[in-house]
Amino acid sequence: MNRKIAFWLLWGGFIAYILLLSPPLHLEQTLTLLKNIFTLNFAEINPIILSLFALIGIWLLIYSGLLFIDGRMQSIPFYPFALASVASGVIGLIPYLALRNPNQEFSGQKDAFLNLLDSRFFGVVLSLSTIAIFAYGFGFGDWDDFVQQFLSDRFIHGMSLAFCLFCLLFPTILGDDMARRSWNNPQIFWTVTLLPLIGPLIYLCLRPSLAETTS
Repeated sequence: MNRKIAFWLLWGGFIAYILLLSPPLHLEQTLTLLKNIFTLNFAEINPIILSLFALIGIWLLIYSGLLFIDGRMQSIPFYPFALASVASGVIGLIPYLALRNPNQEFSGQKDAFLNLLDSRFFGVVLSLSTIAIFAYGFGFGDWDDFVQQFLSDRFIHGMSLAFCLFCLLFPTILGDDMARRSWNNPQIFWTVTLLPLIGPLIYLCLRPSLAETTS
């Protein structure tokens, strides 16, 4: 129960911080940024900001690689929260973490979608994509401009903090996924936990396949 309360407090606190204490929202500037992203007009965007936006998407896919499987064994499925996360990032994800119950089992057969999420191919594609995103952001980005926007723009500020929350929250679901695969190794758990983003990607590439059961 304390775990669930902590998630709800984090969720409410993050929303309150973004609305009340973060830098002001520049709506026109934010809409222009999103328009440039979705119309692939990348020349008008600081590569660091574009890379950060892309890495939020990578995080959502990483969580999907664990939570769609987890949702099979929960009283509530993960997919509504996955859809909410596409629109709101970590704000859409945290309620699922608060509502789910710890579960270290999987039963039944994997469909094609779960087979894809459970495959090492999925982890490798995400890892290669992340390497390319980092290379683009660090190679061409303007850090002074990013810092200025982080301090003055609510959307960039919130997106940056959301990236950090994705890193911090991943260990709360990692243990259950490892147990479902009979991969109870504390050293692996802490290695994945202490390497933000990189650790979870390595985990997706190396974790044993999830065993199926016949009904």
